[in-house]
Amino acid sequence: MGTGTSEGIPRVCTKATEPGNRNRRLNTSILVRYIRPSGTSNILIDCGKFFYHSALRWFPTFGLRTLDAVVITHSHADAIGGLDDLRDWTNNVQPHIPIYTAMRDLEVMKKTHYYLVDTSVIIPGAAVSELEFKIIHEDQPFVVNDLKIIPLPVWHGSNYRSLGFRFGNVCYISDVSDIPEETYPLLRDCDLLIMDALRPDRSSATHFGLPRALEEVRKIKPKRTLFTGMMHLMDHEKVSEELETLMDTEGLDVQLSYDGLRVPISI
Repeated sequence: MGTGTSEGIPRVCTKATEPGNRNRRLNTSILVRYIRPSGTSNILIDCGKFFYHSALRWFPTFGLRTLDAVVITHSHADAIGGLDDLRDWTNNVQPHIPIYTAMRDLEVMKKTHYYLVDTSVIIPGAAVSELEFKIIHEDQPFVVNDLKIIPLPVWHGSNYRSLGFRFGNVCYISDVSDIPEETYPLLRDCDLLIMDALRPDRSSATHFGLPRALEEVRKIKPKRTLFTGMMHLMDHEKVSEELETLMDTEGLDVQLSYDGLRVPISI
């Protein structure tokens, strides 16, 4: 759904203004679509402030309509800023949407989206998203529409906790500055790792840069890695060419993701 930073790209990147350019990136988010006995299920991970724009582009492209659940990694604007826009689903497509979130992030939403958490304050007749908040715990797997999801606790800056998630052999870590030792066992035997890589030269206080992200790939040893959460300095063509050489030199299958990328997986 999106592979960019909180402010989105283009912002200062003129290259990203070109139609179809893979440097055009909106808030980082993925949608997991899978078949279960009762039919197809769509689970969105994060609903940032540009979610509506991403949905307008990619839902028609891939034949998506319903949202069976939203799972939240953390409570920054690029992860929860689009919750109000879910009204287009709950008013027109389906009666409600479950939101799976840690208690600490729900406490933030009680301030930023108080009218979605406590619907008693809504003026009669007003149209807002109809959401059902469900608490998840970082040390406990949970199930969403028959899909088992394992939280992957990570640090997203000093003393700020974010969650990655594992479903099947896919591990998704969108916002991370450090991985606690207790999380590494949960990353074993990972077929596909989707991980934060903000910029090509160095890490920031809250995000892996590409050098640190590559260090973690070498440690985790996934079969394939896609980097996400990228700023404009992560030029898609230039960095992709550099990453291709790692397959020859180290056998690392590492690539940059891009908005609208569809990846077939087995869960």
